[in-house]
Amino acid sequence: MSDIATGFEGVELRRIPHRPSAPLRAWDAADEYALSHLAGTARHRPGRWIVVNDLFGALAVALHDRHPVSWGDSVTSHRATVENLARNGLDPSSVENVASTDDPVGPFAVAIVKVPRSLRLLDDQLRRLRPQLGAGATIVGAGMVKNVHRSTLELFESIIGPTTTSLAVKKARLIFATLDPALDPGPSPFPTRHTLDSGEPMVDHANVFSAGHLDIGARAMLEHLPIARSGSRVLDLGCGNGVLGLSVARRSSPGSVLFVDESYQAVASARDTAAAWGFGPGGEGPQLEFLAACDLAGIESATVDLVVNNPPFHTHQTRTDDVARAMFADARRVLVPDGRLVVVANRHLGHHETLRRLFASVDVVGSTPKFVVLEATGARASRRRRTPR
Repeated sequence: MSDIATGFEGVELRRIPHRPSAPLRAWDAADEYALSHLAGTARHRPGRWIVVNDLFGALAVALHDRHPVSWGDSVTSHRATVENLARNGLDPSSVENVASTDDPVGPFAVAIVKVPRSLRLLDDQLRRLRPQLGAGATIVGAGMVKNVHRSTLELFESIIGPTTTSLAVKKARLIFATLDPALDPGPSPFPTRHTLDSGEPMVDHANVFSAGHLDIGARAMLEHLPIARSGSRVLDLGCGNGVLGLSVARRSSPGSVLFVDESYQAVASARDTAAAWGFGPGGEGPQLEFLAACDLAGIESATVDLVVNNPPFHTHQTRTDDVARAMFADARRVLVPDGRLVVVANRHLGHHETLRRLFASVDVVGSTPKFVVLEATGARASRRRRTPR
């Protein structure tokens, strides 16, 4: 094996979605810190390696000759990993992408865990990673200081074993955990369940957004929920636990509802919640489809009648409207000519201006002091970019 790269000089890495006009790095200081540490401590460590929550494949690219497993909850991250490997002339098959809904197969000699935003996800991942760690495994957590808290260290300590932390470098910090074979972290609490005020049960896997309660954006949408035409095709884009699409299915009579999210665990939550509501084989209601994807490339144009969307305002740990913009453009393409896109969003985000560039008509159909519900119709033809001379 070659030496571990300690930085990303000379490597071309891109985020998804990629915006040349406003480029953001596809790695952070925590990635660099982890690589530098491993170069000095695990340079020649044999055995299987695993990278958890690799943002856009930066660690996988740096460690490609270790043939690591990349385990995480983001379809976007896995797609970026494949694209960034190919972009640098590396074999995409050198990294094994494993969805968070599947268990990675060890034993692993080295584990690098990027600290996610969600402690629930970290809890779930550490519990499922622990049985796959080999004796004496090197376990390194990495995150920006703002995301590494006492509760983060306590999770490593209670699930893996004795845990220490490094000094901060470039606002990044490392976590060092030692596997304690005698430690019993207890059964996993995931997935969890809660009940809406209206009585419907919700199933939440560890990384679903707003687990345990109905977020205020979805609540605003439910108060102004669009009615689907009989037999129509509905798309819940960025579905989370599926509450919007399932509510449309319950209150209307569509022919089918497609649930799409870039989080594997969100799609699993929507599927399990649908079953808890009585939808599915042997039950009444529309045909349900579930798809983990970071875009709608696999959906034919002009095949959807209604899209409901509660878009995120960040991608991974960066606040940006890039994902929302991409969602709106995707929705425009898949909608039939008289189709509707209904969006709920924070007032201050200004999504109405973005939608007016994509649709002929954008109307406010509901509002709260913090949120606005917008209905966009009349998809404008997409503009082709001019090729620079």
